[in-house]
Amino acid sequence: MMNNEIVNLEIELLIQAIYSKYQYDFRQYSRASLKRRLDQVLVKFNLSTISEIQTKVLHENDFFPKLLTYLTINTTELFRDPEYFLSLKENVFPILKTYPSIKIWVAGCSTGEEVISLAILLKEAKFSKYLIYATDINPLNLEKAKWGIYPKSIIPKAQKNYKSSGGKYSLSDYFESAYNSVKFDEGLLKNVIFSDHSLSTDSVFSETHLISCRNVLIYFDRPLQNKVLRLFHDSLIRDTFLGLGTKESILFSDVSDQFVTIDNENKIFQKRVFF
Repeated sequence: MMNNEIVNLEIELLIQAIYSKYQYDFRQYSRASLKRRLDQVLVKFNLSTISEIQTKVLHENDFFPKLLTYLTINTTELFRDPEYFLSLKENVFPILKTYPSIKIWVAGCSTGEEVISLAILLKEAKFSKYLIYATDINPLNLEKAKWGIYPKSIIPKAQKNYKSSGGKYSLSDYFESAYNSVKFDEGLLKNVIFSDHSLSTDSVFSETHLISCRNVLIYFDRPLQNKVLRLFHDSLIRDTFLGLGTKESILFSDVSDQFVTIDNENKIFQKRVFF
């Protein structure tokens, strides 16, 4: 067998080992993305082959949580792609305001920066009755997200993004700074429920008015993307909204005809029931 074929086989065996032992399902994740992440694992842990990763997964119980951090890396930051948040304020919030209360699902919330960003904008838009479900496959990410603590070094860019997203005040109004870290106001998270949820294996999470799942689908193969988009469709009530990452789309998916595009540039769609 050629070397690439051996590597591909090792990846398949590792994925199956993870699923069999821990019930985390990476079988429909993009192989190219997985390989890039596994290459990082090899360097980090000074390993030579993916088979060595599999051995550690099967025989060292403390290794898998470390591996999971690499397999579920999501690039995230406060008010990332501020035009997206500005579009939510201008195109989505006015309609959500017509409901007596709303539920928002941030799927793949990583370490919580998008949750904090949404909570700030909801507060400034004077939403009083809302609940945010923040879910991720990685329990370590969820634990970090619950604390709302981030390096102080992120603030200059976050402040710029906040203003570009239509923020009304100063971002510093929402956090305290100490020891090169910032801790965001706990009140921002009082309406947030953090929960472990796998988009590849779990079912509808809740009946929601807005789902924001950004830069997650790009790591899935096409069948899993379809499955997740159907999940989102089934989780949204009629005439409510789905937000995706800038490189993601519902085009060519099984549910493409069940949504209308609200903002194509910022990938915001509205579920419609057509008769």
